[in-house]
Amino acid sequence: MCGIVGFTGKRQAAPILLEGLSKLEYRGYDSAGIAVRDGVHEAEVVKTVGRLKNLEEKTDNGKSIPGCCGIGHTRWATHGGPSKTNAHPHVSGNCTGSASGPVESEVVGVHNGIIENYQELKEKLIKNGYEFYSDTDTEVAIKLVDYYYKKYKVGPIDALAKTMVRVRGSYALEVMFKDYPDEIYVARKDSPMIIGIADGEVYVASDVPAILNHTRTVYYIGNNEMARLADGRAEFYDLNGDIIEKEPVEIKYSAEAAERGNFEHFMMKEIHEQPDVVKTTINSLVKDKKVDLSGAGLTTEDIERVSDMVIVACGSAWHVGMAAQYVIEDLAKMPVRVELASEFRYRHPLLNDNTLVVVISQSGETADTLAALREAKERGVKTLAIVNVVGSSIAREADHVITTLAGPEISVATTKAYSCQLVVSYLLALEFGRVRGNISDKDYSTYLSEISRIPECITKILDDKERIQWFAAKISAARDVFFIGRGIDYAIGLEGSLKMKEISYIHSEAYAAGELKHGTISLIEDGTLVVGILGQDDLYEKTISNMVECKSRGAYLMALTSYGRYEIEDTADFVTYVPKMDKHFIGSLEVIPLQLLGYYVSVAKGLDVDKPRNLAKSVTVE
Repeated sequence: MCGIVGFTGKRQAAPILLEGLSKLEYRGYDSAGIAVRDGVHEAEVVKTVGRLKNLEEKTDNGKSIPGCCGIGHTRWATHGGPSKTNAHPHVSGNCTGSASGPVESEVVGVHNGIIENYQELKEKLIKNGYEFYSDTDTEVAIKLVDYYYKKYKVGPIDALAKTMVRVRGSYALEVMFKDYPDEIYVARKDSPMIIGIADGEVYVASDVPAILNHTRTVYYIGNNEMARLADGRAEFYDLNGDIIEKEPVEIKYSAEAAERGNFEHFMMKEIHEQPDVVKTTINSLVKDKKVDLSGAGLTTEDIERVSDMVIVACGSAWHVGMAAQYVIEDLAKMPVRVELASEFRYRHPLLNDNTLVVVISQSGETADTLAALREAKERGVKTLAIVNVVGSSIAREADHVITTLAGPEISVATTKAYSCQLVVSYLLALEFGRVRGNISDKDYSTYLSEISRIPECITKILDDKERIQWFAAKISAARDVFFIGRGIDYAIGLEGSLKMKEISYIHSEAYAAGELKHGTISLIEDGTLVVGILGQDDLYEKTISNMVECKSRGAYLMALTSYGRYEIEDTADFVTYVPKMDKHFIGSLEVIPLQLLGYYVSVAKGLDVDKPRNLAKSVTVE
């Protein structure tokens, strides 16, 4: 959620800030603003409500704002509704907060996250003469920095440290001080922030795409750490104000990887990238025809020691866990439980010393998943992270890490990251099954061969996407859609349903087909679209029976099955096919038509595919 950018260097800052914010639009926002210093004491602050283009128009794409040091922000409303007054940046002075122009203020800043004790802090500040113009917790944080800066007559780092000790919650905080006009100071706890260096200039962002056009050399600022950015370098500090040494990280993918290219939307580009990124992810974990988890730090002894597995995730990553549960239990013959990260800590789950907690997150910064990881570690349980971002909080804190190689995923609706996570779960299942003696060498080789076919099979599905486009246009006026399946097919239906609802705004639900008669079938009426997923041979006839029950009550049926099952055309109104695949892994193929269906329905309705309403790419607050 929200986006932070910052720049200090030799060039005009405002255009660079606006460019960076444009790369973070996918994170979701309702207002935007920048603050720039030109070497004098006043900071030029400009804020607008709505899309970033409003801010670009107001500043002539940044050209009308002089100065080489600045910060910027796209806001997702939490405390206080979307408004110009509540938009960031915020200032320590007593002003209306809505006017644009030079602002005489000691501290100007932006913030991602939530300050949980902001009301308590606000009351303290009011007693000390501070006035407030907004409803935000961010204004409280900025004025608290100002309070400590003036009261103790300390430098910016000490003022930030005192603020961090007093604040409860999560934050990525970026501030400028009147007395240090060419410098930016940052602090972080639980909200993502990276710092880039290039050619004597320094960049700040909440995600890599914002700065890729300028540098691929970045530093990841850790939890409860601060930094001073000036003179083309970054100095890092701990809460005691002591300097911390950090090594830079080289971002492997190029700036072009975060661009839309010739595709109309990022989502369609990322759907088409799946064959390549899935293949790359497989190849990173399969060496000499064997799954190699040594890069994750998992030894044979570690695997043998595991008694059970708990998979913890949110959203689409949770759907990966639901599919993985079937595969891992069947191939590795070990108990697997799948937990929503947002519920995991609050129900005090039972974990034993030999439980392996697997957390899955594209960004590696998902707040609930990160909290679940820390809960597991506090209990002394071993953790494995499956993440797509090197250097992310989850990647740094987990005991073992597998990095998916999906590259930057910009569209809010995940596609390629989901597919890479899913194939990693297959390889985990295989290796755990082999080590635990539950898979023969012959079956192991056969399963690996099947997994290696997934990329080419996805390509074949994409080559036939026009039929799904036609069908999507036909059903785009649907009010309700139900996805049904059994076993792994049900788990894939969960993801298909999410794709439909999050970008087309059509109400959709996924149900285990056997549960229809336990209440849900009462919702079926004339014209209701029911999508039956039929990839499990041993459950095929049972799911068809459930589809027929829906049809007899007026449902319009779509079937998703493998080539050769052409008899289904006598039952379903529309059928789409995927290549034949082992039942454990066919979910990787089934999800592709469902991604396309959600995409094309959204396009047919004229919606903003990549930036659906009310949603953000990374949920970095609870």
